Amino acid sequence: MRIALDAMGGDNAPRSTVLGALAAVKENPSITVVLVGDEQAIRSHLPQEIPSSIEIVPTTEVIQPDDEPVRAVRRKKNSSLVVAVEMAREKIVDAAISAGNTGALMTAGLLYAGRMEGIERPALAAYIPNVKGRVTLTLDVGANMDAKPHHLLQYAVMGSLYAEKVLGFENPKVGLLNVGTEEGKGNELTKAVFPLLAEADLNFVGNIEARDVMEGACDVLVCDGFVGNVLLKSVEGAASTIFSLLKQEFTSSLINKVGAAILKPGLSRFKKRMDYAEYGGAPLLGLRSPVIKAHGSSDEKAIKNAIASAALFVKQDVNDVIQEELQKNRTESE
Repeated sequence: MRIALDAMGGDNAPRSTVLGALAAVKENPSITVVLVGDEQAIRSHLPQEIPSSIEIVPTTEVIQPDDEPVRAVRRKKNSSLVVAVEMAREKIVDAAISAGNTGALMTAGLLYAGRMEGIERPALAAYIPNVKGRVTLTLDVGANMDAKPHHLLQYAVMGSLYAEKVLGFENPKVGLLNVGTEEGKGNELTKAVFPLLAEADLNFVGNIEARDVMEGACDVLVCDGFVGNVLLKSVEGAASTIFSLLKQEFTSSLINKVGAAILKPGLSRFKKRMDYAEYGGAPLLGLRSPVIKAHGSSDEKAIKNAIASAALFVKQDVNDVIQEELQKNRTESE
């Protein structure tokens, strides 16, 4: 299996991307990672004897985090991000990963990989950890700021299949993010989506309030990209603040330091459960080719796990399963 990695994308690139790729191929020798980007910069983080499962495709341009997505993708055709997605489209690789500009990755996915038949708006899915020791697959978290009711229905179908095939959730529970649990609650969008989800061939459990997401109220949570991105950033911010406050308290006195030493194993487990790096990348569901978005601040571990997520995505033929299910739904509705 061959996976293209935008080696220049992300806050810590190319060091994090190169080291993450090395860790991934060491853990799974059946994977070949194609590092796309500035060859000299990439080689500076590789060992003198490069593993056979690491390849380099040199490019001359980089899409920056503050670049306007559409303009950047159209003008920087030899950028590491665009070339990685193009390789996935041409089936030179089985999947593409980038921790770079999210908007640019979405644009490149649409322009080069293309949408699946029956999908109007691909969605960015993300993992939100919950108290049950699992994750809640949430989509959309930023690919589309606005959405129509049938877009959210498509998100639910794609998310449910991804949760089943990649995350291993049997008959995943699907919820609709809303301001109340009653059917009539919400804005015009959520009111219109509710009956569509209820009538679909899904394990729909109704409306879910934000406070219940981390309780594990559902396995797949659907919403428009604006709301989803706010939810995701709020969870990340809350987790970061909690860890910062705990650190301040545990280092504020000798007694607290002793207590911290006793609690360290449990705190480490808690931090691991809340760490986005443990969950790899977020798939852009609805594209013809597998495209994975890693967190912008991904470190070596996060990149390694993103590669593992991409490999599982490919191994389980998730795109084919989604396309077959969409075709089945269209046939049944005709």
